Amino acid sequence: MPLAAASRSALLVCFAGVALALAACVPGVPPAPGADASRFRLPALHAVPDPVAGGRIVDARGREVLLRGVNVNAFVDYWAYSPSLFVAYPFTEEDADRIAAIGWNCVRLLLSWSRVEPQPGVYDDAYLAQLEQAVLALQRRGIYTVIDLHQDAWGPTLFAREGEICPPASTPAFGWDGAPGWATLDGGQPHCVQGGQREFSLAVREAFAAFWRNDPGPGGVGIRTRYARMLGHVAGFFARHDAVAGYEIMNEPNAIWLFPGQLEGLAALYAESIVEIRAAEAAAGAPRRLVFFEPAITWHDFGPGAPPPFAHDDQVVYAPHLYQGGISPVPLGPEVFERARGDAALYGGAPIYTSEWGGSPARAADPADDYFDRHQALQDEYRFGAALWTWREACGDPHMAATARKGDVPAVWGFFDVDCATNVVSGAREAFVRRMTRPYLRAAPGPIGRVTSDPSTGVLEASGTGARPWASFIVFVPAAPGGRAPRVEMPGAHWLHVVPGPGGASFVVGYAAGGDWSLRIETR
Repeated sequence: MPLAAASRSALLVCFAGVALALAACVPGVPPAPGADASRFRLPALHAVPDPVAGGRIVDARGREVLLRGVNVNAFVDYWAYSPSLFVAYPFTEEDADRIAAIGWNCVRLLLSWSRVEPQPGVYDDAYLAQLEQAVLALQRRGIYTVIDLHQDAWGPTLFAREGEICPPASTPAFGWDGAPGWATLDGGQPHCVQGGQREFSLAVREAFAAFWRNDPGPGGVGIRTRYARMLGHVAGFFARHDAVAGYEIMNEPNAIWLFPGQLEGLAALYAESIVEIRAAEAAAGAPRRLVFFEPAITWHDFGPGAPPPFAHDDQVVYAPHLYQGGISPVPLGPEVFERARGDAALYGGAPIYTSEWGGSPARAADPADDYFDRHQALQDEYRFGAALWTWREACGDPHMAATARKGDVPAVWGFFDVDCATNVVSGAREAFVRRMTRPYLRAAPGPIGRVTSDPSTGVLEASGTGARPWASFIVFVPAAPGGRAPRVEMPGAHWLHVVPGPGGASFVVGYAAGGDWSLRIETR
């Protein structure tokens, strides 16, 4: 059905079919550029587990939502290897506009335990308020937020001190991000890295081992217990925001299956954290948000990592990092996605959201390299949510430290090219932006059976069953050359409209007839 006159009944529902009023008619459609978005709200999300077909994320209107977006590290408390370089760039309204123009509907927003709880039991709500402003900026553009408690190699305090001598075959360790110093029980182990792997630093391993054992820290309270309570505080702070999709308990937990009790400790952390999060939400009178949980850091490379089944409710989401074909030597293919789905079945068929994936942005500029296209096609085939690593990266980020130590000039990831010799941002990586900007089904009128988005033709096709009568849908459509309107075919649909979107893009919205549904959009 080409975009044409809507049915009279649909026009009555939407008060004469004025496109700028559509945000009030179809929940989740961002206000048109320039409109007042101060009162705009997103429908709350919840999980619908399915151990056979794979779980789904559904909004308060019953629409299946595919969470797709990018990681933002602007609020991470990184260790600084150079006093003259930025460790992270601030998150701005312009960043939010650019993310919206790519068409994404979710940002994984990273924060640090060391900033949330700088002293035992003392929480820095001013820090959380900074993140809240980012949540609200994203909400105004129709973008959900996943709050991620981020850590790399335990925390920023485990760097090699001046004069520290490392044993043969090891090198002085860098600091990273995550835990505060008061929670770092490293047992006096050397701050040295073995085999080039930051997670194999003896100090990092001991700090994590103490965490998994729940060793007592300040005040005799277990370190793992402190962490779970901290998560409860974070959940209570953000409880009123439906735009917060949920909370990721810990990034890349260092639970190695070779060491007895570590995967069991990871399972205990997840169970305890869910209890604290749910208690905080209940106290605030808020609905249960999604709780995202990862396998251990070894999962995507060379070993097991899914934790043993733990006590949980039905609002959990499995969040493995699918770096295969990117930074992992394991090839990218359907078997990786099947493995993730098999793991999720252990937890009642939880939905899946790969909270990190990606590769060097230089690959996006190579027409012969189809990594980013293949990964996104697999995300569609398996209906996984996904967050690309990363939006912006700075030259002082500790990920750059190893290159700098060798005397070479680092090359940052992300969507902005930075000359690390001068610490100057030279501009956006437009080839990368183009590679990631494609037609995207943001909200389907019912369960999705199949969805494809072909970057070579600009055609999106989707179909499914079980749509409720008059269930709405939202499709992001990139700006077409010459401003040509998309051609839409959706049998039985009511009130198909194109709504202005960010950066010259648009949204195709309307209402399904109910039952089986199918959709085809040609954007070129």
